[in-house]
Amino acid sequence: MNDDILEGKWKQAKGQVRNWWGKLTDDDVNRLTGKQEQLAGVLQERYGWTRDRANEEIRRRLGEMDTQRTTTTTTTTTRR
Repeated sequence: MNDDILEGKWKQAKGQVRNWWGKLTDDDVNRLTGKQEQLAGVLQERYGWTRDRANEEIRRRLGEMDTQRTTTTTTTTTRR
């Protein structure tokens, strides 16, 4: 995922980040600006993951977020 994609989703994802990765502090989250490399680095520090593992976690979580948003949108549209 390139940084532009994460930055575009950052405002939505920022609220979920502490739920997804409980070892991140409020200060960690507030310092992040939506750059994948920054987030991956903090995940590496807090969890001891490799860069690849951190990036995979980011992709997985953002994919889940997209799936939930698509499901919610489809359900809302179908009910009308």
